[in-house]
Amino acid sequence: MKRYKQSDVGIVINILKNDGVVSVPTDTVYGICARVHSSKAFNKLVEVKNRPSNKNFPVMCSDIEQIKSIGIVDEKVEKLIHAFMPGPITLVLRKKTEAFGYINNGGLRESDEVAVRMAPSSFLKEVIAGVGSPLFMTSANKSGMDVCKSLDDIERMCPDLDGMVEGDVSFGAASTIVDCTGEEIKIQRDGPISKEQVMEVIKR
Repeated sequence: MKRYKQSDVGIVINILKNDGVVSVPTDTVYGICARVHSSKAFNKLVEVKNRPSNKNFPVMCSDIEQIKSIGIVDEKVEKLIHAFMPGPITLVLRKKTEAFGYINNGGLRESDEVAVRMAPSSFLKEVIAGVGSPLFMTSANKSGMDVCKSLDDIERMCPDLDGMVEGDVSFGAASTIVDCTGEEIKIQRDGPISKEQVMEVIKR
């Protein structure tokens, strides 16, 4: 499988624009990404991950405006974005009805939600800008399996990728997931940002 350096950003952008699926380093773990405005790219990502097609993937955006284009951002959410993004946090928002309408959600509640992150590096921001849309960004592994720790692991577990980008991950642990869809903020998964830090920001 072809391995690219982050200086090969133009090649990576071209692969994604042509509905390819690529592994990239993020600040938390190695991720697998595809552009959001393509059912073909989405379906390939489903195959690579061996994941049910009625489950949404997390989305990585370049800035708050992209987040607002796909999810409902209220005052609490805006506080969390400004306090922790970009950073090792994922916010689960109520999804705008027009976002990703091609996904067959089968009437699941999850179809009304979208998990968002903000690009933590200049490389990922450049990729998103070049592709012209946010990216589906999910951990590099098969669904239900441990997250891959190296490019060799990724190549063994996800051989159908269209390429991998070299680079280090900072935290080596998955992001904190915060559910912002209800009246009360809830922590869905513990991570580098603690529940206490989240609640402190909400109370301001």
